[in-house]
Amino acid sequence: MPSRKPCARPQSIILADPRCCRSTPFPCRRSTPTKCSSQLTRRGLADGTRTCGPSGRAHFPLVLGSDGAGIVAAVGSRVRRLKPGDRVYAYAWDNPKGGFYAEYVAVTAETVAHTPQPLDLKHAGAIPVTGLTALQGIDDALHVKKGQAVVVYGASGGVGSLALQLAKLRGARVLATASGEDGLAFVRELGADMAADGRHGDIMAAVRSFAPDGVDAVLALAGGGTLERCIEAVRGGGRVAYPNGVEPRPKKRRGIEIISYDGTAGVREFEHLGRALETSKIKIPIAGEYGLADAEKAHKRLARGHVLGKIVLRIR
Repeated sequence: MPSRKPCARPQSIILADPRCCRSTPFPCRRSTPTKCSSQLTRRGLADGTRTCGPSGRAHFPLVLGSDGAGIVAAVGSRVRRLKPGDRVYAYAWDNPKGGFYAEYVAVTAETVAHTPQPLDLKHAGAIPVTGLTALQGIDDALHVKKGQAVVVYGASGGVGSLALQLAKLRGARVLATASGEDGLAFVRELGADMAADGRHGDIMAAVRSFAPDGVDAVLALAGGGTLERCIEAVRGGGRVAYPNGVEPRPKKRRGIEIISYDGTAGVREFEHLGRALETSKIKIPIAGEYGLADAEKAHKRLARGHVLGKIVLRIR
């Protein structure tokens, strides 16, 4: 597709103070020797979209957004893998050039990759953060293998819905937790061997029925007392992994490895994700789509909870 010249004053969604976000003209993000400037069409909203900088303190005005997909508008002089017109997706946490709630964003080239063949830009924009976090939890933290019994705790959200499918792709048997009849039906449709209500059901009975000798691994995408009861069913030598940010964190237990991790972006990580997406029929559930000008409505929907899959912003 032909590239487009970045406009002089593209629109961005900025957080002007902690209470409101609004659309405003903002300086265009320029590429530097190692950066890539992309024109965005879609970006995803994570379950815990940040509203502050790396120190935990907000610096306003703040352009939100950590991932998205679009068309390369320009590249730096030392960038070789990408060229203007390429369809790409990207993940950049605390990007000093500004976030993805904008028509243009400049990011380090190592955190950008060509979109996998089966994905349109809408679905590619929804997956960088959630896909990398899910894949690194299943493969790098838990080392899920064929025949293992795995619990994905919190399987109906953006990360969990992908982690469930990736665990199945690795040949595991999966118990997925969700809430409500629609949530349970949702995870069953994605391939869960067994579904359990993580809020109101008897999680211990469900896990014991699923794996009488104990489960091999738990990917914890939410914390709390029900998770702790679930972990009681992990066999000796088993693993529990959770992305940093899950609170309260799982308690340490004798004989069980508790692993915290961050979903990270890089050339190797995107290649790994791309192979998984291109060689399987993984579904990327989209729970809702909003225009960029309606970002505040999207956040309010996210805050209400019970989002089955991912919410995306449509930039163009």
